[in-house]
Amino acid sequence: MTSPVRPTQSDVARLAGVSQATVSHVVNDTPNMAIPQSTRQRILDAIDELGYVPDRTARSLRTRKTYTIASVIPDITNPFYPAFQRGIQGVTRQNNYDLVAYDTDGELANEQRILDSLMQGHVDGAIVVLFHLGYESLEPLLRREIPIVALVAGKQDSGDLPLDSLYIDNTAAAHKAVSYLIEKGHTRIGMLAGVEETPPRRSRILGYQQALADHGLSLVETLIRGSDFTEEGGREAMLELLKVSPLPTAIFAANDLMGIGAMMAIREAGLSAPEDIAVVGFDDIPAARLVNPSLTTVTQFQHQIGKLAAEMVFERILGSAPEEGRSIEMPFELIVRDSA
Repeated sequence: MTSPVRPTQSDVARLAGVSQATVSHVVNDTPNMAIPQSTRQRILDAIDELGYVPDRTARSLRTRKTYTIASVIPDITNPFYPAFQRGIQGVTRQNNYDLVAYDTDGELANEQRILDSLMQGHVDGAIVVLFHLGYESLEPLLRREIPIVALVAGKQDSGDLPLDSLYIDNTAAAHKAVSYLIEKGHTRIGMLAGVEETPPRRSRILGYQQALADHGLSLVETLIRGSDFTEEGGREAMLELLKVSPLPTAIFAANDLMGIGAMMAIREAGLSAPEDIAVVGFDDIPAARLVNPSLTTVTQFQHQIGKLAAEMVFERILGSAPEEGRSIEMPFELIVRDSA
């Protein structure tokens, strides 16, 4: 048996009655190339009839591009990230690029290994969410003119680097969530803070502390518990808080998974939310609407963030971005549901 012969641009050109160069311009969507619509349609019809698929390897050799964008995220199983990825993917697809996702598991060694891999020239740009490495770790990629957009926990100054970043004011968002609980009459509020030395934990604890201070409440260190950003992490941290006397009457969890885990622990203790302990989360993952009671939380509009991040990467690739780095604040909103 012999393998079927793969159609070429020459085959498309012969069937459409045009030059191979014209086919190439249509396939590659060459800017500023005026091709009559009737000619373009004949080429597209020939492509469909022959089943022609452009040879990306040959194109990459010719243009020195990979036509691939990377996303680097801490935990692909965290429901926050699928919507973020979908926002990125919609833009990469529009630009005829592939998207490859890297999962760091939130570990320093994995972050460094993945950035080292990107340095080998495997991608044309990257969107990164790093828990441990700072801006200086991205400088080698930027010096190689690989555009980077970072999702960060607060406004960042990239200095003279052309590094773009997107952020919500995590401190302000946490402040709003905790202030809401205080305004509902809660004065003893616990916090499930997440993993030590990570940007979400630092900024959201700060918002929690500032909200207490602004409302004249004392900070009680024993009401802050660290944990993994997971349901089980939230459950275990909540079980610890249930041993504290007197009990907190409300909980602010640094993400929704921990908030859902907290409600599991509250039920296991024979208590209920919000009657005994109110719970507020952070992220507005799809499950936040589905759990019982539905979870009050802060939404970050993940799809919108992913979409804008990808658009900013392509602005760099296409040369339409400003020379200096950009830092853009994104909106957040407190979504009030049954848990608080």
